[in-house]
Amino acid sequence: MNRALTLDDLVLAGIAVAAGLLLAFMSRTLLRWLAKHAKRTRWSGDDVIVDALRSVVPWAAIAGGAAAAAAVLPLTRTVQHHTDQILEVWLIFVVTLSAARVIAGLVRTVTQSRSGVAGSATIFVNITRILVLAIGFLVVLQTLGISIAPLLTALGVGGLAVALALQDTLANLFAGIHILASKTVQPGDYIRLGSDEEGYVVDINWRQTTVRQLSNNLVVIPNGQLAKANMTNYTHPEQRLTVLVQAGVGYDSDLEHVERVTAEVVAETMREVEGAVPEHEPAIRFHTFGDSRIGFTVVLGVGEFSDQYRIKHEFIKRLHRRYRAEGISIPAPARTVSLQQGAVVIPQQRSGDDLAAGSPRGD
Repeated sequence: MNRALTLDDLVLAGIAVAAGLLLAFMSRTLLRWLAKHAKRTRWSGDDVIVDALRSVVPWAAIAGGAAAAAAVLPLTRTVQHHTDQILEVWLIFVVTLSAARVIAGLVRTVTQSRSGVAGSATIFVNITRILVLAIGFLVVLQTLGISIAPLLTALGVGGLAVALALQDTLANLFAGIHILASKTVQPGDYIRLGSDEEGYVVDINWRQTTVRQLSNNLVVIPNGQLAKANMTNYTHPEQRLTVLVQAGVGYDSDLEHVERVTAEVVAETMREVEGAVPEHEPAIRFHTFGDSRIGFTVVLGVGEFSDQYRIKHEFIKRLHRRYRAEGISIPAPARTVSLQQGAVVIPQQRSGDDLAAGSPRGD
């Protein structure tokens, strides 16, 4: 010590610490009030910022009070230096954690708003958080007087060895970044791979893509494999899509009447069934003179991929009921049996498809 510790020194130090604690309490109360108002806004970024400030500002006020208390006490130069370093490291640590939370939260908000879904692309969030924490760690080392140049050199050499040892992991990492950056696949999209896996993309992280099937099972696909696979995205470029339903009527049917009745059923289904597209224009296209009936295709509008099953189900029921009421026949599959030299010969059966199947056939 440069001089003896007096009662006045202790009083001033106590006042400084008390002032820091009081300022921390008042700032936390104010930020809590701001957080309530931030929740009323449409932008979710202000919620992230206010939440981070609630962690930084009170701790900064306490650190400032402690620094002021240390300044009024008769400490030696060495003790004062170590005290300042401890407070600086403490403050840098708090700021780094809060900055990582803020930036990661903003990145999550941006990715969610651009994909338009509730899912999250955690690969960008995790990379951002790691980068901010790494920068904070280097700043702490520099504050403590530790040179970071040898560390960066060692990291460069060691990074090469790690890259060679983790080729598959790094390939998946960069494949995931490429997939998201090119917007080929986004969380919330419904995709189908050439290997028949299909479902909603739940998340794309640093190593793998998680897909939720309609059966509510999860399929985990490495990013590298996903980038190489042949894939159909049923959400882009537009979420709405059209589905085809194959049907057929007998040769004695009035095709104008059939077309008019089918169009009415399509319009009714589009208006009343959830997930359909009400403004969809009914489209019926006759295409085949089959063995026992005339085949045609009905085009339905669907708002989202998984809605097609419910819409096709309702449409087929309504169309079948309406055909029966209108007296329109739907020929059943036929089988021809012939007799030759006393033996029964059954030719190969060609079964006709029902209303929901593809092109009808029969003998």
